[in-house]
Amino acid sequence: MTLRGYAKKYEILNGVGYTYQFDNGYGASVVKHDTSYGGDRGLYEIAVLDSKGDLCYSTPITDDVVGYAGKTTVYETLDRIKSL
Repeated sequence: MTLRGYAKKYEILNGVGYTYQFDNGYGASVVKHDTSYGGDRGLYEIAVLDSKGDLCYSTPITDDVVGYAGKTTVYETLDRIKSL
C-alpha cells in the first residue's frame, strides 16, 4: 500500500512501516506487522510523533495509538495530525 506523501518506508517485523513529518512539527508512524494492533488482520497501527520523532501521547488525536485502522482511517488520521 502506498500512502500519499509518505516520507520514509521501511520493513519491520515481517511487515511494513511508514514515517511522516509535517510542517507543524508533528509526525506519524503507520505500521502493519506481526505484533501491531491489527497487523494480523491486514490493518494498521498509527502513532503520533512529536518534533523529535518520539511517540506523543498528549494530542487530541489519541492518548495512545490508533489500532485496527483501515486505509480510510489512516488517511483521516494523517490529515488530523497534519492539521494540529
